[in-house]
Amino acid sequence: MALIVSLVFLLLLTLLGVSSMQNASLQEKMAGSVSLRNLSFQTAEAVLRLGESSIQNPTFTLAVCNNNLTCLPPPESAKVTSTGVYTGTGASSGLPWLAAGTGFYLVQNLGTTGSPVTTPPSCQSSSSFTLYRVTAVATQGTSTTVLESIYAKCSS
Repeated sequence: MALIVSLVFLLLLTLLGVSSMQNASLQEKMAGSVSLRNLSFQTAEAVLRLGESSIQNPTFTLAVCNNNLTCLPPPESAKVTSTGVYTGTGASSGLPWLAAGTGFYLVQNLGTTGSPVTTPPSCQSSSSFTLYRVTAVATQGTSTTVLESIYAKCSS
């Protein structure tokens, strides 16, 4: 009788151990996924800031987009490979993706406006502003992050 009771307890402890191992494995996968997502987001944000800083260069020039294909947000942003090449089957904006560290960014000139929502501190309120869309893409593991910002630059 003692042998049967101890075998039942051993079976219960084995099932408890297997269940705990499965739970720990699942939590490890979730933590890894969150870590990759955060790393992907931080990389995309750094690449976005790099794209914005390239616009600040006084010699930076970019032609104004002149049709819906080059003015719309890039449809290929989620389909950029590790070499910066568009791999989708749809239309590409035809603009070059620029490599920056482990990510890529694309800058689009959206045209000129008299007053953006927020006036850059270094600009006079009577200036005109050129608006640029900067799209950044970063992939870490299975996580891909796409960030976008609109940047206003003073026009002389």
